[in-house]
Parts: sequence; C-alpha cells; structure tokens
Amino acid sequence: MNLRYSVALGAAVFGAPPLQAADLSIGVEIPRLSVAEYHRPYVSVWIARPDQSAASTLAVWFEQKKPNAEGTKWLKDMRQWWRRSGRDMKVPVDGVTSATRPVGKHKIEVADGNAPLGKLPAGDYQLMVEAAREGGGRELLSIPFQWPPKAAQQLAAQGQSELGEISLELKP
Repeated sequence: MNLRYSVALGAAVFGAPPLQAADLSIGVEIPRLSVAEYHRPYVSVWIARPDQSAASTLAVWFEQKKPNAEGTKWLKDMRQWWRRSGRDMKVPVDGVTSATRPVGKHKIEVADGNAPLGKLPAGDYQLMVEAAREGGGRELLSIPFQWPPKAAQQLAAQGQSELGEISLELKP
C-alpha cells in the first residue's frame, strides 16, 4: 500500500485531518566550459529563509578523495553557503555530501516527510544553488518559492558561467 494513501486512509477512518504531502525535485546543470584546465565545480544546494539564513542544506558536491581531507578546505569558496551554514557543518554528512559531478544535468529528489521537508514550516523560501570552480569563477542562483506548494509548479533560473539551468519542481 502506498504510504500517502495509507496516511489518508488512516485519517479518514480515525477522523483526523489528512497530513499535507509535498515533494520537490531540483535539476542542476553543470555546463561544458571551453577552458585550458577544467576542474569540476564544487556545488552547494540549500533552502534559505526570507532573511537569507539557511533553513536546510540539501546537497554539497566536493572533492572527497583528496588525501588528508584536503578537499574540504575549498568548501569556503562557496561563500554564501559557507557563511550561512557550511562553516558549522562537519563534513561528510550522510545523504547531503557527495563527490563533484561531471558536465551534464543532475537531479536531487526530496520526498514528503523526509528531512528537511518534514520539518520545514510553511512560508516563503528560496532555493539557492552556488558553484565555485578552481581556476574558474563563482555563481549563485536563487529561485523563490512557497512551502508547502498549493499547486504543482515548475520554476527555473538560468546561470551565466559556472551553472546552467537550475530547475525546481514542486508537487503538492
């Protein structure tokens, strides 16, 4: 039995109001750059509150296999994320941190009830995606959204250098 269905069925049987269910899907495109020496970018994806503080970090992609955890010293190059939550995070974090990604389109899926959505209060937020690349530049994109969504939405932002298209799909 589908978990959402069983929650709604249980609520109907016991008279409790059904729980609000919602999912989000994030697309992150890393563009192909024509440069002499290419390094994969470090990328952070997080949800920010209206005051720009971090509500939750969803993903951090960085070089994890360097000796002596040397890859972590470059995390601070993702300046906005670092200032808002990165410096307080002890990496690696299971389910959040992973290796850098190659050129192409990548997806992050966050299902209803899973962290951080299960604890995210209703309100206005911004999806933030930041990239920094050794020997390259930095780029920060944001997509404003409301949580939980009242209707299905597809939102997007277009990067200019280190990031391609960033998409956010919300499902009530």
